[in-house]
Amino acid sequence: MARLHENLISPDHARTLDGLFALRIRRSPDRPAYVYHDRAAREWRQLSWRDMGRAVARWQQAFAGEALQQGERVALQLRNCPEWVMFDQAAMSHGLVTVPLYTDDRPDNIAYILEEAGVRLLLVQDAGRWRRLAKVIPKEGPLQRVLLLDDSEAARELAAQDERVRVVADWLPESAGELMVRKDPDPHALASIVYTSGTTGRPKGVMLSHHNMLSVAHGGVTMLNVYEEDSFLSFLPLSHTLERTAGYYLPIMTGSTVAYARSVAQLADDLQQIRPTVLVAVPRIFERVHARLGEQMAKRGGLAPLLFRAATRIGWQRFLRQQGRGGWTPGQLLWPLLDRLVASKVRARLGGRLRAAVSGGAALSDEVARVFIALGIPIVQGYGLTETSPVVSVNPLENNIPASVGLPIRGVKIRIGENDELLVKGPGVMQGYWNNHKATAQVIGPDGWLHTGDQARIGETGHLYITGRIKDILVLSNGEKIPPGDMEMAIQLDPLFEQVMVVGEGRPYLAALIVLEADRWPGFAQDLGLDPLDPDSLRDEKVLKAVQRRVQAALKDFPGYAKIRRVFLTLEPWTIEDGLITPTLKVKRPRVMERYAAEIEALYDGGPAG
Repeated sequence: MARLHENLISPDHARTLDGLFALRIRRSPDRPAYVYHDRAAREWRQLSWRDMGRAVARWQQAFAGEALQQGERVALQLRNCPEWVMFDQAAMSHGLVTVPLYTDDRPDNIAYILEEAGVRLLLVQDAGRWRRLAKVIPKEGPLQRVLLLDDSEAARELAAQDERVRVVADWLPESAGELMVRKDPDPHALASIVYTSGTTGRPKGVMLSHHNMLSVAHGGVTMLNVYEEDSFLSFLPLSHTLERTAGYYLPIMTGSTVAYARSVAQLADDLQQIRPTVLVAVPRIFERVHARLGEQMAKRGGLAPLLFRAATRIGWQRFLRQQGRGGWTPGQLLWPLLDRLVASKVRARLGGRLRAAVSGGAALSDEVARVFIALGIPIVQGYGLTETSPVVSVNPLENNIPASVGLPIRGVKIRIGENDELLVKGPGVMQGYWNNHKATAQVIGPDGWLHTGDQARIGETGHLYITGRIKDILVLSNGEKIPPGDMEMAIQLDPLFEQVMVVGEGRPYLAALIVLEADRWPGFAQDLGLDPLDPDSLRDEKVLKAVQRRVQAALKDFPGYAKIRRVFLTLEPWTIEDGLITPTLKVKRPRVMERYAAEIEALYDGGPAG
């Protein structure tokens, strides 16, 4: 039987995030801490908490040789791996401030962050990334040391050419003494500056203290029971605050094990090998699995789709009964059979042991959540912002309303302000934006309430529902106000559509820009008797009408206003490199509008819709 909370470390005991780490080593030295895939050996390896303590002590000693002052900023651009933790913990134990960077972010964006934050030391994944960065980072800037985790010949060549550059293997001492633990550290000191995605302009640096992140991690544990026997699979980037708080600091608090996925492409295989019990993910992961299930059912034909529909219908009835929101029905007698034939096989694809899958970072379709929950995969949706460290609310497993984003975590207060805006107050609210008092004053009022920019309502049960984004509301020329987010999410559930943006601000009707899934386009075009290699096929009337039908089918449950009159289709994806999406995959609406200005005009001037 799993032990609940007896080994939990409270924020009061930890005081700081590095204090939390030191306490965990003391309490659970021999328990497994991290599992990672050794690429050279082609096998999974495990590190205990004691192993991690020894490793962090080496990083601490190396940091001590860099003459960095308390409060100075150090940054890292790494994939998820044990070294991410080692760097972060060693830096914080010296009173340094960690600035996480996305590995796939644009070099110019990273250069801006490094300059704005005054970063003195930077850890980079490999030689190739530093080579691209070095082109846009001035040598006379604040950056005094660059560390390359990569131990390749190319990395050593770069180190020989630039005195700032060192290979980590050479920078670290061969051994070190005991883990250094700070005496009487300040929990409210700045721990990290996390730069927001910047969908409408330059990213802003969110200042988070040790107490901010500790309080939110602890608040999460009070909503979802996490055990030291739990195993997390980490694949969201650690530069994403949801993964950092819920998939890194929270497992240290509970003593759970974290396994690092090799890549999103290998996620299906990693799920089979690691067999996690807890998963923290963004909706797109669940949406892709959902789309694949639908395609497979359609291909199998015969009884398979019928059994799948029966399993999801009866599984949902069981869930409602277990939640106290529904009664028993005779159909539920079929569940053992449906579970064996359908549900258990779907659960097995996700490792077969998942007891909690947390979805955050964006809205999750109610339809997708219902399917997984019905099949015995307990998805709970939550809500938060980088500015709230990040979790504001989450659905408890025993009181899960998937259409909502849950109940506020412990210590967090919420209320609805003007224009239905959600306001938040609590221990996770940021200290402010780095070097930007004006922006801070715009979102945090004198009374301490953070203005989220999201529209919301609070249900009778206390559950929170996000209804729109104030800035993203489209106002048609007839004055009708339409939130496009839910429409885009629904359309994107169709596996033919990779990316979607609904437009119509100041226009008489709604239209959509749609990026088609490149692998599915050839079959779709050929079914309509068209050549998929001919660019004109994207503008063919048959294609446009067929896409319109699929879009309207996706929006069938929406109110009458949700009607897309025209579409523009492209096979060219919106990428981070071209500045059209953020590293967290959010669409930069103004940039997309600018890029496709002529095409959008054509959707409204009677010109070709494709």
